[in-house]
Amino acid sequence: MEGFKPFIGIDFELIAQWVNTLIMFLIMRKLLFKPVTAFMENRKQEVSGAFTEAEEATAKANQMRKEYELKIEEAKEEAREIVKDANIKAQNNAEEIIKQAHEEAKRLSEKAQVEIARDRQKVLNELKDEISGMAVMAASKIIQKDIDKTQHEKLINDFIQEVGEAKWQN
Repeated sequence: MEGFKPFIGIDFELIAQWVNTLIMFLIMRKLLFKPVTAFMENRKQEVSGAFTEAEEATAKANQMRKEYELKIEEAKEEAREIVKDANIKAQNNAEEIIKQAHEEAKRLSEKAQVEIARDRQKVLNELKDEISGMAVMAASKIIQKDIDKTQHEKLINDFIQEVGEAKWQN
């Protein structure tokens, strides 16, 4: 039984291995685990910060997009109002031009009517003068006698009046 070692037993070699493992664990924990854990924690915080920044940037971009869309809509509405105002002004200007044209046409028509009436009166006066001259000649040939000036004028005026009323009433 000298060479026989118990299957489960505590001997010096086992204790030395346990002590070596514990020392290795403490050394590794001091030199390796803490720095690696700190590095991993820092990296985790950096990644988390990057995600947070990305979310903030996305939120800010969405907010800016909404603001720009609102500004674009306001600009479109303002453009619609400008076009509407321009159309109204153009329509008012067109109505004013048409009104002025009607007034000008009416004025020209009235002026033409006055001119036509003046020309008509002028022609009537010329016609009466011509008729009176013909009446004098006809009367002097028919009567072949001397009439005094007042009777002569009375005959002419009566004749003109009779001829004028008969001819111009038709």
